[in-house]
Amino acid sequence: MITPQQTPDHTRPPTHRPLGRTATSRRPVQPAGRTANDRRPGKATGQAAAAHAARRQFNLATRHQLVSAGVPDGTITSRTRPGGPWQRLLPRVYLLQTGPPDHRQRALAAVLYAAEPAADPLSGDTAVLTGGAALALLGIRDVPYTPADVLVRAPRRLTGTPEVRPLATARWPRTIAVSGIPSTRPVRAAADFAARAEDPDRIRSTLAHVVQSGWCHPQDLHAELRAARLLTRPAIRAAASELVAGVRSIAEALARDTLTATDLPTPLWNARLYTPDGSFLASPDAYWPDEGVALEIDSAEYHYTRDAWHATLLRRLRLESHGILVVSATPSMIRDTPPQVIAAVRTLLALAATRPTPPTAQARGHQQLQLFPGTG
Repeated sequence: MITPQQTPDHTRPPTHRPLGRTATSRRPVQPAGRTANDRRPGKATGQAAAAHAARRQFNLATRHQLVSAGVPDGTITSRTRPGGPWQRLLPRVYLLQTGPPDHRQRALAAVLYAAEPAADPLSGDTAVLTGGAALALLGIRDVPYTPADVLVRAPRRLTGTPEVRPLATARWPRTIAVSGIPSTRPVRAAADFAARAEDPDRIRSTLAHVVQSGWCHPQDLHAELRAARLLTRPAIRAAASELVAGVRSIAEALARDTLTATDLPTPLWNARLYTPDGSFLASPDAYWPDEGVALEIDSAEYHYTRDAWHATLLRRLRLESHGILVVSATPSMIRDTPPQVIAAVRTLLALAATRPTPPTAQARGHQQLQLFPGTG
């Protein structure tokens, strides 16, 4: 006996299926000229598109980039809600992760915010980091980097935020990439920082640190400050004058101020000293070549380790072995007890004038550069 479950196929009544369906799939037939990949991207495809847009940008993307990659506006909105997988760092700029941004991501976010939407933000053609934010990427200490200064091409105007300060300029700079972020060269970043800084000591120390770190030459910095018409500001003019005189730190600048107010001879700053056979000896902070007297300003910041302290003592020993008399002082001594430092220098200068044997070291290749007539 044949049960209904065992009824042969040729004995079953015909099955009527809606037009456009097959026996193995009940999905609608795709319209002509359209494939499954043409449908509105879902969660998986949206994530893939977002990852592609942010691959070169430290996990950052703009709304324009996300929408262009096929991510719907609704998806962007839902994912940036509190507790979502994305974060809104700036208007139209998103961090595609749940963790907090690091300093590089914040810096690049400022560039993404300021760049023209359709442009490649990493090209440096429409937005570039400058000022304190760019200097901080170079390792300049204690420089304020918020709000981040970003140059945009004039006459374009862009509304700033508490985190970003767009600066329109007609002098578009040569750009470099610092840690993957389009930035101005250090000399332009230093000038742009000085243009907006108000504290004279901050201007002084930051410009000195940029030069001391080797990021630019004093004459190049002077040319940039002059091109930006910043030398009319007394604080910037004074800082530039110190740098071309050889001063390379805020402690040396304080020492120069202290010595300038006395009747002592003018020293060379950071002169390179050589032995008679042409070997490099040292570069003391201040040096009186006629008397063979050096002033060394030793900051405790650089003597936390045994090796650093040993190197300082060895440098002093080498100077003294070539007949150079050394006065050692700390920045706090110059700041708090300048009469004692001056007295020590004056005593050694007097002693040096009476000794029969002159020092064997010579200062070579050094000149007191002057940017302004009447300054030294």
